[in-house]
Amino acid sequence: MNDAPGTRDYDWWLLAILATICALGVIEIYSATHGSALAGMQNKQLRWLVVGFVLMFALSRLDYHLILDQAPILYLIGIAALIAVLAFGHTRFGAKRWIPILGEFLQVSELVKLIIIIVIARFFADVRTDELSLQDLIKAGLIVGLPLALILKQPDLGTALVLVPLLVVGAFLAGLQWKHAAAIALIGLLMLPVAWRVMKPYQRERVTSFMHPEEDAKGSGYQVLQSKIAVGSGGFWGKGFGNGTQNQLGYIPVRYSDFIMSAWAEEQGFKGVLLALGLYMALLLRLVQNAQRAKDRAGMFLVMGVAAALGFHVLVNVAMVIGAMPVTGIPLPLMSYGGSATLFVFLAIGLVMNVRLRRFVN
Repeated sequence: MNDAPGTRDYDWWLLAILATICALGVIEIYSATHGSALAGMQNKQLRWLVVGFVLMFALSRLDYHLILDQAPILYLIGIAALIAVLAFGHTRFGAKRWIPILGEFLQVSELVKLIIIIVIARFFADVRTDELSLQDLIKAGLIVGLPLALILKQPDLGTALVLVPLLVVGAFLAGLQWKHAAAIALIGLLMLPVAWRVMKPYQRERVTSFMHPEEDAKGSGYQVLQSKIAVGSGGFWGKGFGNGTQNQLGYIPVRYSDFIMSAWAEEQGFKGVLLALGLYMALLLRLVQNAQRAKDRAGMFLVMGVAAALGFHVLVNVAMVIGAMPVTGIPLPLMSYGGSATLFVFLAIGLVMNVRLRRFVN
C-alpha cells in the first residue's frame, strides 16, 4: 500500500493517556500555586501543552526516514547549541542552561535529548550484525559522551544522566555482548571516585543528604525530608484537592515542578499515586507496542529511545520524591511545570506517531 497515512492511523489510546497525564499536571500545578505569588502558572503550562500538541502532530507528518537522514547535521547543530549555551547562555540558580527565544527561556539540553534519540537510532539501525562489536560500542559511547560532557559542564547532572539509558537500551537491542556489558559495569564502578571528585559541592551534598537527610534537616536534607513528610501524610485517600498542608504552606520545594508528585501524593493519597503511575505504565506499554509494530529497525530504535528516556524520567523522579534516590532535578513528564521539558516529550511522542503512521507504508 502507498496510501498516505490518515488520522485514523494515530495511536489514539496513547494520545488519550497523554492528555489525561497533562490534565492531572495542570490540576496539581493550579493547586500548588493558586494561593501564592506563583498563581497562574497553570495557564502558562496550558499554553506549552497547546504548542506541544501542534508540534507533535506536525512532526508526525514528516517521514522519520528523512529525519534520520539528517542525523549527522542534527548532531552538529546540537553540539553547537550546547557550546553556545556555555558561552552565551542565561544563568539561573547557578547553572547556565537556557537561551532566550521569543520572550521565553529555552533549555537547549532538553531538545538535544531528542537529537540524541535520533542519532543513536540511526547509528544502531546501520549496525547489521546480531552482536554489537566493541568498536561500534565505543563509537556509540563517544557519540553520547560528547553532549553528555557539555551538559555536565552547565552543570545539569539530571539531564546528562538521561542520555545514559538511551545508549544502554540502544546497545542492548542492537546486540550488546555480556562480556562488554560486564566490562562497562566494572569501568563504571572504578570511575565512581573520579566522578565524586569532579562533582560540584552542591551535587555531593545531595548525595550525602540522600543517605542521611536528618543530619542537615534545614539545609541539604530539607528537600527530601519535606517531600517524604508530604507523601506520608497523604495516607491512602489523601487530604483532598487544595487541602495539603505541606503543599499549600509552601514547605514542599518546587512543588509545581520537580516535586509535583509529592504535592499530588499529599492531596490525592496513595490512590492518586497509583492512578498516576498506572497512566505512566500504560504510556510506556503503548510505546513498546508501537516499537514492536515498527516497519524497520530504525523505527524500532526511535520508539524504544523515547520509551527509555520517559521511563528513566518517571523512575528517577518518583524515587527522588520518596527519598530512594538523590535529588537530581529530573522533572516528571507532562505533570511537572516546564516549557522545554514539555516540548521534548511532545516532540518525542511525535516521533513515535511518525513511526506508527508509516508501519504499513512501502
